[in-house]
Amino acid sequence: MSKQNSNTANTPSHVAIIMDGNGRWANNHGKDRLHGHNSGVNSVREVLKAAQKNNIDYLTLYTFSTENWNRPKEEVDGLMNLFAKTIANEIEELHQNEVKINFIGNTNLLPEFAREALISAAKYTEKNAGIVLTLALSYSSRWEILEATKQIAKEVKSGNLKPEDITEELFSSKLTTADIPDPELIIRTSGEYRISNFLLWQIAYSEFYFTDTLWPDFTEEEFNKAIGSFQNRERRFGKTGSQIK
Repeated sequence: MSKQNSNTANTPSHVAIIMDGNGRWANNHGKDRLHGHNSGVNSVREVLKAAQKNNIDYLTLYTFSTENWNRPKEEVDGLMNLFAKTIANEIEELHQNEVKINFIGNTNLLPEFAREALISAAKYTEKNAGIVLTLALSYSSRWEILEATKQIAKEVKSGNLKPEDITEELFSSKLTTADIPDPELIIRTSGEYRISNFLLWQIAYSEFYFTDTLWPDFTEEEFNKAIGSFQNRERRFGKTGSQIK
């Protein structure tokens, strides 16, 4: 049985995960890709519990990117059905554990039944005081940045905002993540070393943890390895090592 990390003083408040490798895991087991996605749900459940044990306040999961819409229709339809089914099956336990559901992304692209499931889950858990579980669904960081830029441009054009008043803080407030802090730790599974259009603005000072483990094999023990790696790093934010000691 894996143990939670004892060094809680340097635990990240916000962990974001690029969940990758479901398809390859399925291929390795002689199954179709949807079987891999179904198996990946077990890892979501286990990682959420591990995050709670580590007293992490925010967990963000890259669930479905805008680029994923280009996958075969059968897989996309299966993923949408899996998403709605999982929400329905898990929502009561999530609520009992004080998990607050949040979502980011261009959800207008989702089928109505999936969008309604998401909105309903967020509303049902909105007063919960535990970990904030953010699902990045139909999400693209470039889309998010462009939408924020358009909002600011409209305010400038209307005269409600001066260009010289545009700051990093103002820009951040226009993003879909305005209500949550930037992630301190980004985890990517399956041996890939890409950001894949995920939280490009927000990860300016994030630490990265890459693992060859495919997402359905990513357990509580694997999650704790990532947290332990983070805890052993020196975060300087542009300063020298001696300045932060």
